[in-house]
Amino acid sequence: MHCQPLPLETTGAFPPLFLDYISQKAHLQPFYGHFPTLSNFEKQIKDKSQFPSEHRAVLVKALERQYKNISVKPDLTILNDPNTFVVTTGHQLNIFTGPLYVIYKIVTAVNLARKLQAAYPDAKFVPVYWMATEDHDFDEISYFNLFGKKYTWQTQQRGAVGRMTPRELGEALKILPERVPVFEKAYLQCDTLADAVRCYMNELFGAEGLVCIDGDDAELKRLFLPVVESELLHQEAHKISNATTQKLEAEGYHTQITPREINFFYLVDGLRERIVKEGDIYRVLNSDLVFSKEEIIAIAHQHPERFSPNVVLRPLYQEIILPNLAYIGGPSEVPYWLQLKGIFDHFQVPFPMLLPRNFALYINSASQKRAEKLGVTVEELFWDDVKLRKTFVEKTSSLSLELTEEKRAIEEVFVAILRKAISIDKTLEGAVNAEKTKVLNTLENVEKRLKKAEERNYETEVNQLLGLKSKLFPNGSLQERSDNFLNFYLNDNTFLEKLLGTFDPLDFSFNILTDEEGDEEVFSSENATRRINPA
Repeated sequence: MHCQPLPLETTGAFPPLFLDYISQKAHLQPFYGHFPTLSNFEKQIKDKSQFPSEHRAVLVKALERQYKNISVKPDLTILNDPNTFVVTTGHQLNIFTGPLYVIYKIVTAVNLARKLQAAYPDAKFVPVYWMATEDHDFDEISYFNLFGKKYTWQTQQRGAVGRMTPRELGEALKILPERVPVFEKAYLQCDTLADAVRCYMNELFGAEGLVCIDGDDAELKRLFLPVVESELLHQEAHKISNATTQKLEAEGYHTQITPREINFFYLVDGLRERIVKEGDIYRVLNSDLVFSKEEIIAIAHQHPERFSPNVVLRPLYQEIILPNLAYIGGPSEVPYWLQLKGIFDHFQVPFPMLLPRNFALYINSASQKRAEKLGVTVEELFWDDVKLRKTFVEKTSSLSLELTEEKRAIEEVFVAILRKAISIDKTLEGAVNAEKTKVLNTLENVEKRLKKAEERNYETEVNQLLGLKSKLFPNGSLQERSDNFLNFYLNDNTFLEKLLGTFDPLDFSFNILTDEEGDEEVFSSENATRRINPA
C-alpha cells in the first residue's frame, strides 16, 4: 500500500484548535503536558513510572475476568511489570466496528506501541482499546454503512450499551452481502455487547498485542472511589474545567464539552442517568431515585460500579487505572482533553500525551484511474462541489472564460470619458461612474453565462467528477467517517495488515492510500512530499 501525505490544514476538515495543537502553538502549551514526539516519551515514561503496583494488580485481575471466555488472548500478566506501559485509544461500541476511523485509531495505537518498543527496549508497551461500554447513547452506535447501504440495529434495550445482548444482530448478519465469521462468532455467542466487541477486536488485533478494557467493573471503579467522593461532596471538576474552558474560549476557540456540577451518571441495568444535587439531596434524573448525602456516599463504597463518569471525568478514570503514556484521539477528542488538564493537576495524576490518530482516504485503482483521466489533484478532491466544478471547467476548457482584459479596457475607456465629462461639467462625475458600474456588471453577468455555457459543454466530465467525489466522500463527509472497514476488508483480507505496515503513528498528516504498484505519484498533487513503500 502506498501512502501520499497531505498537510491536514489543506483538507479543510479539521477545527482550528486541533490544527494549532499539532502546530504546537505556544499559547496552547499550558493546556497539555508533553507533546507527542518520540524523544518526549522518555519524559512521559518517567512521569508515569510511579504508577501504583496495587493498581496494576487490580487491573490484571479485572482483565483476566474480562478475558475468561477468550481462549487465545494477549499476555495480560506483563501489566504487573513496573516497566510495562500502555498507549490507549477508545471509542463507543459501534456495531461491526462502525466508521473506518475506529480501525485507524486501533492501528495507530498498535503501531505506536511497536515504535516505542523499538526506541525504548528496556520497557514494554501494550496497545489498549478502551471500550466505552457505559455509554448510553444507543442511536450513535446503532448503525453502520456498507457498500452504500445503511444497516440499523432496532432494539428495545436501554441503559449502558455494553450490557446489552447483541444476539438481535443475527438479523443483520443474515442480510450482509457475504458471511463475516468474525462477527457471527462475536454477536451470536457472546452475552453482552462488551463481550462481543472484545471478541472480534481480539480476532482482528489480538495477535498484535491489543488489550481491550471494560471500565464497567466494580474493582476498577473502587480505585476511582476517592474521585467519586470528591465529586459528590465538592463538585471541583466543574469549577476547574470551566476555568480552563474560559481561557480557551478567550483565545478564540470553540470548546467541545460542557462540564456539569456533578460529572457522574447513576448506572444500573437498564438505566444510566445524571446525578444532580438539589439542596441537601441527590437525585437521579428520569427516575424515582433520591438519596441523602450519607446514603449516596454509602452506596459509592458498597457499589462503586454504579457511578459512571461522564466525558469530563472518564479520562481521569482511565489514567488512574492504566499505566498509560498517551491517548490517541481524533479531531474532536484531542481538543476536549485540552479542557481537562487542570483536573488532572488537581488530583495529582500525570496528564497523558495527546496523540492524533492516523487519518486517511483510501482510493482504489478504478477511482485513481478516473481521477488521473479527469486531471484532478488530491487537494481538489477535498473542495466543495461548487468550487471543484468551477475550477475543473476553467482548467479543462481551451477557451478563456474570464473577461479580465475586456473589463480593463472598459475601465480605460471610462477614465477618458470621465476626464472629458468633468472638463465640461463636474456634476457629471456621478452619472459617468454609475454608467461604468452598469457596464461592468453587464460584463460580470456575461462572464457567468459563458462559464455556465462551458459547464454544459463539459456536463459529462463534470458529472463523472462529482460522481468520483461522492464515492470518495460519501454524503459529503470524509470516507473514514462514513464507510465501514468491511468495504475494503471483504475485497482484500490483508487490508488491516497493509494499514499496519503503512501508517506512521507520529506523522500527523492526512494519508492518501492506494494499492498501485511502482514508485509513480498516486496522482497529481502540488503538496505531496513523500511516499511510503513498506516492505
